[in-house]
Amino acid sequence: MKPVQELLKKRNSTIYQLAPSITVFEALQQLAKYEVGAMLVMDQGKLVGVMSERDYSRKVALQGRNSKTTLVADIMTRELITVGPQTRTRDCMTLMSQKKIRHLPVVDGQHILGMISIRDIMDDIIADHELTISQLTSYISS
Repeated sequence: MKPVQELLKKRNSTIYQLAPSITVFEALQQLAKYEVGAMLVMDQGKLVGVMSERDYSRKVALQGRNSKTTLVADIMTRELITVGPQTRTRDCMTLMSQKKIRHLPVVDGQHILGMISIRDIMDDIIADHELTISQLTSYISS
């Protein structure tokens, strides 16, 4: 398995982020616009949390709160689990499974490199398996 920095190189370098002071409704609009399930929450250039669809469903919808008046700061996940650019994808998969999370911010010191999702990890595993199958098929056919 490769380091997560390789996964980040394959995609758009834009780091989608939210401010903690916007409403959850505005954050949901951003999630929909970028077709992502979570976004980094940044305050004055510092990573302060992650807001996900899961945060919305559990902390707003199920509690009867109003997404147009509730702020991202009130529901975001603050206790972040992050990985570094050299963390192997298999280690990320294990961490996500153990912690029951779907997104991992990738940081290098104080520098935010991006965020990977369980989908990124699964796509990588599938690509690796397809390559292995192709190589084995080619070897057997020789």
